[in-house]
Amino acid sequence: MSLQITSLNSGSNGNCYYIGTATEAVLIDAGISCRETERRMKRLGLKMDIVKAIFISHEHSDHIRGLEVLSKKYSLPVYITTKTMLHGRLNLHAAYVKVFDDTAPIPIGDLTVHAFSKAHDAIEPHSFMITHDGIRIGVFTDIGVPCTNLIHHFKQCHAAFLEANYDEKLLEQGRYPFFLKKRIRGGKGHLSNTQALEVFKLHKPSYMTHILLSHLSRDNNKPELVLDLFRPHAGRTQVIVASRDVETPVFHISATPQTVTPVITYVQGQLAF
Repeated sequence: MSLQITSLNSGSNGNCYYIGTATEAVLIDAGISCRETERRMKRLGLKMDIVKAIFISHEHSDHIRGLEVLSKKYSLPVYITTKTMLHGRLNLHAAYVKVFDDTAPIPIGDLTVHAFSKAHDAIEPHSFMITHDGIRIGVFTDIGVPCTNLIHHFKQCHAAFLEANYDEKLLEQGRYPFFLKKRIRGGKGHLSNTQALEVFKLHKPSYMTHILLSHLSRDNNKPELVLDLFRPHAGRTQVIVASRDVETPVFHISATPQTVTPVITYVQGQLAF
């Protein structure tokens, strides 16, 4: 038994993550268009008819841009907090809105989704851990600081999408105005490469097989920089940089991996070993 995971897109231009079995799946965020979501899933051999729900982390446009069309076209329930829906100014069919909080896990068929709060400059931001048959997948992006919630859930994951948004030097020397730099690194913005690495080094469980470094900044990061940081510490864990332009391959995550996997990356849409 395994879970299939892929990043359909990851970055400030749109975020959408797929986690599922052979018969049912969920999307975490819907920040690219419905048409582009369909195209990328088709290229990967994934079918929309097994997607059973969409979970929304927060109201920023790069996480909800394609939500209304996607939900309406496929009659998909949307798990979202009340404040996130209001602040996102979303026009969702009432029958599809499923309000959640972080007090109880949410069953979606044989999948279970655990939501927890995080530090980000949104009204009610959440991250998610998806479980099935003892396999645990984390989606941890748009995080200002490695809080206790993040660490608690990261320690349990067989695979995770972990934000590595910016390189400190590139951000400091870059073209962004001071107020935006302050927002990004101010504790409710995004994780830097080195912050993400510390989470990985200190809290990675021995059985973690895949880490997908996510939400890289176009202007303040480079795939090769974050890979150079992570590669010496990867060990048995496969390291992938999730692209802001194309989907990653589908990775099959098992609770009992049998072989040591190589370290690979996704750089500018090309798979490189």
